[in-house]
Amino acid sequence: MKFTRKASALWKGSGKEGNGTLTTASGVLEKTPYSFNTRFTDEKGTNPEELVGAAHAGCFAMKLSFLIGEAGFTPESLDVKATVTFEDGAVTKIHLDLVGKVPGMEAGDFKRAAETAKQTCPISNLLKAEISLAAALA
Repeated sequence: MKFTRKASALWKGSGKEGNGTLTTASGVLEKTPYSFNTRFTDEKGTNPEELVGAAHAGCFAMKLSFLIGEAGFTPESLDVKATVTFEDGAVTKIHLDLVGKVPGMEAGDFKRAAETAKQTCPISNLLKAEISLAAALA
């Protein structure tokens, strides 16, 4: 299966005083504000790191659900919290906290499935992806 998804960012102004909006083709994000303050202070709005965290938690939970299903179980719930660490100008790590309810599944099997999901979900492998760029001045 192959598909593409699209999102856009519009930024106006300088890095510290400017601001921008994020929009996804699905419409879930529609001109959602972000700025220096939403990224580096507690101002309301989103930021790239929290969006990566949400994407990683969601991708991991879905992949784990498939793996658990392949083992013959159905998860009642998979509660995943992602903590994205930004340090010295770079994302240095992402920690996933998982609490699952899977009736009948043994703890060891659950942990092995979770480790496999961590290694194989597409967002976990994101940084191995080819990144291309087209740039032009208007």
